[in-house]
Amino acid sequence: MYEAGTERGVRAFHTMPDMPPPEGEKHSHDYRLALVVSREQLDEKGMVVDLDVLVGALEGLTEQLQDNDLDEIVAPEIGKEAVTVEDFAHWVHGRIGAAIGTPGATLSVRVYENATEFGGYSGVLA
Repeated sequence: MYEAGTERGVRAFHTMPDMPPPEGEKHSHDYRLALVVSREQLDEKGMVVDLDVLVGALEGLTEQLQDNDLDEIVAPEIGKEAVTVEDFAHWVHGRIGAAIGTPGATLSVRVYENATEFGGYSGVLA
C-alpha cells in the first residue's frame, strides 16, 4: 500500500455541553490535522495523490477554521449541538475528500487535541 500525507495545525474553539469546566465552557484546542491518503497502485503520474492539491485543500480548510468556533462552523453541517474530535475528523474527511478528487483511494484523518490524544476517521473516497 502506497501512502502520502501532510499535516497542519489550527487553533479552534468548541464547547461540550453538560461537561464540567473547562470542557463545558467555550475553550480552545491547538489541533493538529494529520492526513494520509493510501492506495494499492500509483496513478498515471506515479503518485498516490498530488501533494500540492492535498496541501492546498488542508491549508484552505485550516484558514477557514483558524480562531473560529467549531460549534458555529461544523456543528450545523453535521446536525449536532456540539462537535467531538471524532465528529471533527469525519467532517474534515468529507471536506478534504471532496477537494482532492482521488476516487478509490483511502483517506485517513486524525485530529489531535494535544500531543497524544486524537480522534480519527478513515474511508474510501468516491
